[in-house]
Amino acid sequence: MNDFRLAMISAGFEHGGNVTHRHFDGHPDLLVYPFESQLGNRNFNDFLASVERVQYRYPEFAEGLTAGELYERIIDEELKTFLRKRNGSKFKDADLIMAEKNRIAEFTRLLGQPPFFRRQVIEAFFRSTFAAWENYYTKPRPNMVYMGYSPAIAIDADRMVRDFPDIRILHIVRNPFSAYRDTKRRPFPQPLTMYLITWNIYHSTVEMFAKMYPRNVRIFRYEDLVEDKRKFMTQAAEFIGVPFADAMMYPSWNGTEIKDSIAPWGTVLKSTKDYNKEVIQDLSDAERKQIAHGTAALARHFGYDRIDYLRPLYDVE
Repeated sequence: MNDFRLAMISAGFEHGGNVTHRHFDGHPDLLVYPFESQLGNRNFNDFLASVERVQYRYPEFAEGLTAGELYERIIDEELKTFLRKRNGSKFKDADLIMAEKNRIAEFTRLLGQPPFFRRQVIEAFFRSTFAAWENYYTKPRPNMVYMGYSPAIAIDADRMVRDFPDIRILHIVRNPFSAYRDTKRRPFPQPLTMYLITWNIYHSTVEMFAKMYPRNVRIFRYEDLVEDKRKFMTQAAEFIGVPFADAMMYPSWNGTEIKDSIAPWGTVLKSTKDYNKEVIQDLSDAERKQIAHGTAALARHFGYDRIDYLRPLYDVE
């Protein structure tokens, strides 16, 4: 295996990571993973283990595993659930044709003979997916970029850069008012204090890595996406190393525009400035005040106190 180009989207919860991921779908030079790319496994455990679930971390693999065992170690819950028990998947209506046995066979073929290194496993994971996806709107070609999305995976950017020195990691930050309001739509949302602590941990950590690895890691504001999609996507495409394409101006699935709600791909339902602004009105005064106090330092770093509809929210005592 060679000439493997990888880009990963990272984001906090309800930060628009899924929305951004869907905007890349349809780009002629990208192979966009169908759902979340949950690369993690239970072998990795560090001091951030209590902050983020293992499926959203960058994995570790024990020595001596077979190709089949390595495939099973990658959690990849969303696609594996779709392939194994479609009626139990929130994507059960998605038009995706893939036989998992073909994916596993291709994964095994790509890995070749042991010993296996982590970078080989990750590359085989992405390549085998698109080799087995029968009705993907285009065929893989040399020099295309494989693009995945996994919430908050950029907190492991140093380990990812170690495996893929040319990787591009786009981390999406969204203002914590709109983001928290959308996370409340979940059946089991995080308590507000916990949400704010993780908001600060995610973005301050990735900001550190963006300074350490400027070629590989860059933070993009979701507010800039909904303010001026063409400018945002032009800059994102340049960072990845592909030309801008008109398909980046709207969310899509397998090359077909998503014209209504982005669900079930994400809890952020619309990629518009009005939606981003209006959902804040659903928060109580007490919630707004706590969010402002809990995120003020980092929010000012990202310029959220200079956005018209956010500025008054940060003007609190």
